[in-house]
Amino acid sequence: MLESVGSLTAGPWVYAAVTVSVLLDVFLPVLPSGILVVTAATAAATGTGSLLTLILCAAAASLTGDLAAYALARRGGARLDRAIARSRRLTTAQERLGTALARGGGLLVVIARFAPAGRSVVSLGAGAARREPGEFLPWSALAGVAWATYSVGLGYLGGQWLGATWTAVAVSAVALALAGSLAAYVMRRPAPAS
Repeated sequence: MLESVGSLTAGPWVYAAVTVSVLLDVFLPVLPSGILVVTAATAAATGTGSLLTLILCAAAASLTGDLAAYALARRGGARLDRAIARSRRLTTAQERLGTALARGGGLLVVIARFAPAGRSVVSLGAGAARREPGEFLPWSALAGVAWATYSVGLGYLGGQWLGATWTAVAVSAVALALAGSLAAYVMRRPAPAS
């Protein structure tokens, strides 16, 4: 029999695990950081942990990871530029992001945070395009807070509705995946004509 979600996420170590997972998933988008956040929030819904601390850890780690990817790509030089030029997806994302940020609209950065690997593409794309920090960082911070609040909220609602069970985690994770699919769809749509 599986342990209850609450017993697996009890203790302060869960905040460190969430922080490290969210921080690193910009470089390794296959890490299940969203599921870890949802699981911890599901347990917190029953009194095992702090929702606010969880949101703060996830949002801060999201922004820090974005900044690291942005800085690395910004300093990447000709080798990174050639790698991006070989990838149609990265080239398209870089162009769309540049256009969106130049117009003062970083909503694409926020939407990308929800899409699978979208955060990676946008953070690396903004750095490689040498966008100014003031054009990217505020939107990245907003994206991190929105994603963390949404993910923790899903876990909390699942935990309130179904208790600290694996079923609650699964239902919340499906809702997170649906939001990611919608964000990926929005990101793939052609940019509106200017």
